[in-house]
Amino acid sequence: MRTLLGAEDPAPFVVHNAAGRSPWLLIADHAGQRVPRALHNLGLPQSELDRHIGWDIGIAGTTALLAELLDAIAITQVYSRLVIDCNRPHGSPTLIAERSDGTEVPGNAALDAHARQQRIDEIFAPYHQRIVQALDDRLARGQPTLLVAMHSFTPAMNGVARPWHAGVLYHRDARLAHALRDALRTEDDLVVGDNQPYAVSDTSDYAVPVYGEGRGLVHVELEIRQDLIADEAGQQLWAQRLARLLAPLAARFGGGAD
Repeated sequence: MRTLLGAEDPAPFVVHNAAGRSPWLLIADHAGQRVPRALHNLGLPQSELDRHIGWDIGIAGTTALLAELLDAIAITQVYSRLVIDCNRPHGSPTLIAERSDGTEVPGNAALDAHARQQRIDEIFAPYHQRIVQALDDRLARGQPTLLVAMHSFTPAMNGVARPWHAGVLYHRDARLAHALRDALRTEDDLVVGDNQPYAVSDTSDYAVPVYGEGRGLVHVELEIRQDLIADEAGQQLWAQRLARLLAPLAARFGGGAD
């Protein structure tokens, strides 16, 4: 049976700083904007895939830089969130979106069960299996884990400007989120959202419910406004800022679970 990913398509994830020794594990579900060649750009012009609907602009570079500064392992997803959203449970209506921020996605219209399952099996599953492998390996060698799910958000949505420079997201466990929120708010130049611009739930999110809460890991989902990290200078600035603020929190939280 023909597979979705061909020989010319990259693997679904990249591992940065695989030998990282710190307690920090960074993941980025929307880091990439690739589309499998067989899907013909989902019927979209490249300009649409370059928008925030196609990926979390700037988060790939920021995450890789932060991993080096923290001596953390980072696992970043390669394919566009429009192909499949790796931060959605399988039953979510936005797992494979037919429309996103006003844009119709022709390549996602009326998919049959086989086409949906191919995207799950060849992109979603390998990415998350690699995260599970990292978590299991750390547990086996006694390396604590503090999980940070890295994201970026568009400065305006549905015509409404968003005032936050960054936001911390959480569901039932706000320990690390509130600690990072408070640390970010000590920076004189930042407006920091508390469960803004989004809130986490079991039905709309995957990483926090499955890895953070499901495994009892101290965790946070971090959102950075995309215009602040759209270029390398901004990514460097935010990686350095976050490394400075996160480093003391490792000792505070003991580097791991309850």
